[in-house]
Order: sequence, then C-alpha cells, then structure tokens
Amino acid sequence: MSKESKGYKNMPKKIYIRTFGCQMNIRDSEVICGLLRNEGYRMTDKPDTADIIIFNTCSVRQHAEDKVWSEIGRVNKQGSSNKRKIIGLVGCMAQNYQDGVFQRAPSVDFVVGPTDIDKIPAIVKSLSTIEHRLSTRNLFEKKIWETDSLNRPEEIYHTGYYQGKKHAYIVISEGCSNYCSYCVVPYVRGELRNRNYAGILKEIETAVDNGITSVTLLGQNVNAYQSSALRHQSSVDFRQLLRMVDDIKGLEEFSFVTSHPKDTTSDLFKAMVELKKLKKYLHLPIQSGSDKILELMNRGYTRKYYLDLVENYRRIVKGGSLSTDIIVGFPGESQDDFLATYALLKEIKFDSAYIFKYSLRPHTPAQRLVDDVTRAEKEKRHKLVLDLQKEISRKCLKN
Repeated sequence: MSKESKGYKNMPKKIYIRTFGCQMNIRDSEVICGLLRNEGYRMTDKPDTADIIIFNTCSVRQHAEDKVWSEIGRVNKQGSSNKRKIIGLVGCMAQNYQDGVFQRAPSVDFVVGPTDIDKIPAIVKSLSTIEHRLSTRNLFEKKIWETDSLNRPEEIYHTGYYQGKKHAYIVISEGCSNYCSYCVVPYVRGELRNRNYAGILKEIETAVDNGITSVTLLGQNVNAYQSSALRHQSSVDFRQLLRMVDDIKGLEEFSFVTSHPKDTTSDLFKAMVELKKLKKYLHLPIQSGSDKILELMNRGYTRKYYLDLVENYRRIVKGGSLSTDIIVGFPGESQDDFLATYALLKEIKFDSAYIFKYSLRPHTPAQRLVDDVTRAEKEKRHKLVLDLQKEISRKCLKN
C-alpha cells in the first residue's frame, strides 16, 4: 500500500519536539519520535522549518511550566496566517491542565497526557479531518481511541529510536506510589507500574545490537521495581534485574535513577560492588535535613536513617559517587530547619546536588499548607546551599 493511499499525501511532514524536564521526559520524547518516524514523518531540530511542534512538558516545578507557556507564545507569534504551525502539548502539563490548556493557550491544537503518548500518531493524522481541537477527553468521546488502562503498550519502547548513538535511556517503571506531599508525579503519571523484565531485557539487547554500549535504567523509584510474573516466568525484583542487565553481552556500562531512601538497602550496595558493568554512582534525594520538614513532605524516613544509609553506602561501595536533591523554602521551614539541611550537606559532602526552591504544585497535599517562606528568603536559602555545594563539588573533583 502506498503512502498516498494511506492518507499521507497531504499530511504535514516535519515535526519538531521540544523536551522539558528530566530523563524520563527525554525518553518519552524519543518514544514519540520513534512512533512518528515509523509512520513516515521526519524529525527536524529546527522549529522554524517544522509543520508540527510538540512540547513534551514537565509539571514538577512552576519554573518549568512558565518556560512552556512562554515558548508556546513565541511560536504562535512567529506563525503566519497562511501556514500556521500545528502545536501539541504532551506530558505532565497536558495531564495536569487538560482542556484548560486551550483557554490558557488557544493556539494549541492537541493535548495528550503521558500515559497516552502511543496515540500521538493517530492524533496528528486526524488533525486534517477533525475541525475542533483535541484533548484526551473529547477524543475518547469521538471514539478515535478508547483508553482502558494506564499501562502503556509494551511495543512503544521497541521503535529502536534513541538520541544518542552509544547511550540509551531504558524505562523500567512508570508513575509513583509514594505521594510525597510536594510532588505532582502520581497525579499526572499515575501510581507505580512496572514493565515486565523480559521486555526490558529485549529492549536493551536490541539496542546493544544496534551499537548502544551504555544504558541508564529509569524510574521514579527504581528500588521498588518488582516485575509481574508471566506464564512460566517468576517475578523479578530490582537487584535481580540489575544482575540480568549486567549479563547482557555487548553492554559495557549501565546505571540507574532514581532511588528513594526508604526503599534503599545495603543489599543494593552489595550488588553494586559485585556487578562489574554497573556504575558506582547513586542518586539519593534527601530533600531536607530537618525531620519536621521530612515528615511534612511525607518522605518516610528520618535524618538519622538517611545518614546511616550514606555511611553504609560509602563503607560498602568504596569510592562510589553520591548525588542528591534538595528543596529549600518548603512550607513551615524555619531558619533552624534550613540550617539542619545546610549542616547535612556539610557533613555528607555530596559529589553533586540538584537544589530547588519550593513552588506550589496543584493537586498535591502541600497545596493545603501555607506557603509561608517568602520569595526573597527562598532565594537567599537557595544561594547559600548552592554556593556551599559548589565549593564541596570543587573539592571532590580535586580529590
């Protein structure tokens, strides 16, 4: 069947995807690219030449959302009346705002949440036949698709498309069930859902056959991974999965993110030592050094628990690097609470840290708390912690 007979004749050809946020969003954009390429579309890295622009978005922080709204406005201003670009908003912001996107940004043509990215090729194709703008809800009403599960189809991870020639991100789980009080992830990506290990291994093996030598296993909480059993297969936990990945011929190196402290154990550290291909690197978000704030955040551990965990990691994984996430200015964070975080950074001496100012996220329990730390104070605390970490990182590099 020719492309013309399949409806490709008048279909826009060039698509530009702009990614905001973390590695999970990078991988989602790769999946979208792979799906669209398989349908005959061409990707471009020049938005000015694209027929369709897709923004793959992040809702974890307000700053990330503000950048998206700004970019949509910029693209809209550049469009001409005789050839207006088709604009799509996908990912976490799409799920968060849904039809509200069209009120905020009327130039957007379609909105798709992260669990429905496999439907994007059908949506793009349908834009030539459907007059009104599209969202997950009204597409359901139009019967273009019927979503009966939050689980993405396994086949979307097997398009073979990765941005890097030697490195690939591999999703092992989707969503999160921790419900940290500040975090929007469970509300936009759903609760934790694990891919079956057989599909994960197949994806890595195929990637290696195509020249990939290094992979990063991705999940909001990789330590909670537990593969559901298939017929004639037993279930597999995270450490068992790591061992299986380590055994893949042709793979030279792999790593994983992100680990939640409450699910991290010394057994994982021992596996990191035993597995030769696994990088000796651990990203272990602490968020705050104050027990009061950790409880308000619903993190599920104490300062002492975290310090003991770090001590065990460094004792077992000799020379292993360690990074973290920090949030300053969380509701109720007093000067003493902040100083507890500052002191913790000085004590642990992380190799690197991602430091953020708290911003209220819709749907989260923290939304009900009084955001009582002023913007100026958040800026001050952020700078103090950032300057401290820069100095620590410089000393780590020298050593």
